[in-house]
Amino acid sequence: MKYFPMLLFCSSLLLIIESSTAIDTINTTQLVREGDTIVSAGGTYELGFFSPGKSKNRYLGIWYSKISVQTAVWVANRETPLNDSSGVILRLTNQGILVLLNRSGSLIWSSNISRPAKNPVAQLLDSGNLVVKEEGDDNLENSLWQSFEHPGDTFMPDMKQGRNRITGMDWYMTSWKSPDDPSRGNITYILVPYGYPEILVMEDSRVKYRSGPWNGMRFSGTPHLKPNPVYTFGFVFNDKEIFYRYHLLNSSKLWRVVASQNGDITNFVWVDKTQSWLLYGTANTDNCERYSLCGANGICSISNSPVCDCLNGFVPKIKKTGMQWIGQVAVLERFL
Repeated sequence: MKYFPMLLFCSSLLLIIESSTAIDTINTTQLVREGDTIVSAGGTYELGFFSPGKSKNRYLGIWYSKISVQTAVWVANRETPLNDSSGVILRLTNQGILVLLNRSGSLIWSSNISRPAKNPVAQLLDSGNLVVKEEGDDNLENSLWQSFEHPGDTFMPDMKQGRNRITGMDWYMTSWKSPDDPSRGNITYILVPYGYPEILVMEDSRVKYRSGPWNGMRFSGTPHLKPNPVYTFGFVFNDKEIFYRYHLLNSSKLWRVVASQNGDITNFVWVDKTQSWLLYGTANTDNCERYSLCGANGICSISNSPVCDCLNGFVPKIKKTGMQWIGQVAVLERFL
């Protein structure tokens, strides 16, 4: 749909949200325009228009409201930036669809719905989740649409990573193209739901890292994923859905997991004292986590030099003086 029918604007009196008014919910009679924001009830998250990094393009997004460093956790129109935000509006239709329109009425971005709406509202929760629901129904399982099911580069507490086995919808992260460009980059962080489920980090169509399958306690290739005082984690596998998620033990902390442009999956926590994000950890902690680094029948040990060796009963297929080439990776050959 290229143009949104302007007749919808005549069906009821539409109210413009004042930027000074802190509300977390809009209905079908309200508009969000440049300079207006929606703030979650606890003041943790804010939705509005912003420009990332050094970019002059404008995006509809969600960011942390109370910190000094603007940090976006979700972007609606990441593939269709606005170069002129004057006259741009976000509204909720009577059908329960969020639509972002430019000054000429062209559709820039829209959500979708799982079923027809009766009395829809859109609410920004203190989890950072933007939810379209029936007014008065706070059960997330009944929502018409939610931003947590359409993540960008950030994995938030209580967000699901996996698949809805009924609808076939996958919940996965994709990196930004650059700090100034939130469009889809070449890194994908996805849970593979087949066989023994595991998480893959893909660079374009190539596997870059893998978590190893879920073994009932953690993903087998992530020994650092263990009980800790910061968050709990769990894995759900049933007839309806399959997913991994984590939950903060202290909800007042600001915590995010980011798929970066170089393929690292990094955990950040906000530190009030320094007014900055602290790198808490990286999922892919060593070079041995690179997928197929040592080739077939090879074994990788980060404590060895070189890290690659053969399994018992195997010898290097190709030998060169001082070097062994495996795929596109060159490592020093061990001579015993």
